[in-house]
Amino acid sequence: MKKNNKGENTICAHEGEVVDTQFGGSVSPIFVSTSYEYINKDISRYPRYFNTPNQESLCKKISALECSESAMIFGSGMAAISTTLLAFLSSGDHILLQKDRNLVEAQFNRYNIDYTFTDDINLKDFKSAIKKNTKVIYIETPSNPLLKIIDIEKIAEFAKSKDIITIIDNTFATPIIQKPILFGVDIVLHSATKYFGGHSDISAGAVAASQAHIDKIWNLAKNLGGNLSDYSVWLLERSMKTLSIRVKAQQKNANKLAKYLSKSSFIKKVYYPGLKSHPNHILAKKQMKGYGAMISFEFIDKIDPSLFLTSLNLIKPSMSLAGVESTMLSPAETSHYLLTENERLSQGITNELIRFSVGIENKKDIIMDIEHAIKLALK
Repeated sequence: MKKNNKGENTICAHEGEVVDTQFGGSVSPIFVSTSYEYINKDISRYPRYFNTPNQESLCKKISALECSESAMIFGSGMAAISTTLLAFLSSGDHILLQKDRNLVEAQFNRYNIDYTFTDDINLKDFKSAIKKNTKVIYIETPSNPLLKIIDIEKIAEFAKSKDIITIIDNTFATPIIQKPILFGVDIVLHSATKYFGGHSDISAGAVAASQAHIDKIWNLAKNLGGNLSDYSVWLLERSMKTLSIRVKAQQKNANKLAKYLSKSSFIKKVYYPGLKSHPNHILAKKQMKGYGAMISFEFIDKIDPSLFLTSLNLIKPSMSLAGVESTMLSPAETSHYLLTENERLSQGITNELIRFSVGIENKKDIIMDIEHAIKLALK
């Protein structure tokens, strides 16, 4: 754990900059070279080694925000996830993860890695699923798409007592809202495509952890080749300068919109940790600084979800999330499409469920768009 005493806005704006020693520019220069001198140098730089000037500098910003000793940046969130898991799992090992975590089980089978999905998010469910060969516990909180909240500290304490590595997907919360390492988690993952990028134009992934864990991940990553191009690294650094103010603006909107949706007669259920009706509202209040900008909700039977989505004008029906623009999608038709209907329903993913990534638009404009689409979607 490595705390930074600077404020988050300051860290976002200034930490991890590449200093322009030649011209004194206020923006980081881009070093796009794929070949660097090595004679009489302290380090052998190469893009696939994750150590170009832009790569190294951006990682300092990420580690400062997550209060970690070190960090790495990848070409996608899945590159970060798969490389990290394979760095700590070998044939014959076991991993425990949440049931609603959408991983490709076939890949674990190929490598003879055993896995168990928990039925719920309570510590007792994790304890009962542990095996002698369990090496990793992987959690996501808030989870996608139902915004389930897991007690990070309790999971981390239990895992440490069993000498198990804990990994958390912190994409939905971001380090602006939640810092899992301060609660004892070993490794933090991000789809940096989402809030870190924030403008729906960058594909990237990030890992933050102790130097020892990052060294182990790096040892595999340099051979798998999941590095991010320096131009994209530069774009991501630029985007992260506004991470704090973007996330806070989106979260402010989400708090108000969740309350608005919960009062609508056309919506039967709203999933948002900031609502007192959320089953883990108190826990979210304890471990999060705010409740994030993701909401999910279910329509009543009188609303056609597909027609609602196609009737939106301002909000974009879109696959990804966390951009400055508001987006919505149907998990049943996208992220959970490959599951059978029974499998989806067992996870609480109904055909009426809509995932809502709240942007920075004026709240009244978002509400007007929702109400307009609901009128057109009435059966």
